[in-house]
Amino acid sequence: MDYDAARSRAREAEAGLSLNEPVSLASIQAHLERQRNRKIVIKPIEGATDKVCGLWFGLDHMDLIMHARAASEVHRQQIVLHEFAHMVMRHEQDIVSAEYAGTFFPDLDPERVVRALKRTDFLNEFEVAAELLADRLAARIRRSQDRSGGQPGNFGSVFG
Repeated sequence: MDYDAARSRAREAEAGLSLNEPVSLASIQAHLERQRNRKIVIKPIEGATDKVCGLWFGLDHMDLIMHARAASEVHRQQIVLHEFAHMVMRHEQDIVSAEYAGTFFPDLDPERVVRALKRTDFLNEFEVAAELLADRLAARIRRSQDRSGGQPGNFGSVFG
């Protein structure tokens, strides 16, 4: 795994987004929706296993991001940012079997789910690059919050 190359790809992907300040999870979502010309829906996964943190499904009419219930809003944000990063970096997606899709989404026609990305192998080149981009985006959000006096605020003063 070439971490320097992954860092470089994440840096380039962030610069290519041309996000306007202030940056928030909502502003990144709106920016990607405009860029992709489709709605992005974010929902929690009910009964998720410990092997799934986040999933990105490209449906015919929208992008669907599902996330495991997180211990905090910051953790939830990181999961969603990771899936956004896969979109931004145009990572290839794995085909999802109808059985797998039906397990998590009994209300959706499994044949309508066309692709998904799963966070399971953190040593995978795509996963590392996506996590690095998610970290960069989270840092932008924190800086915007710090400047506006919003929460969660200065993580450096809390975590050292």
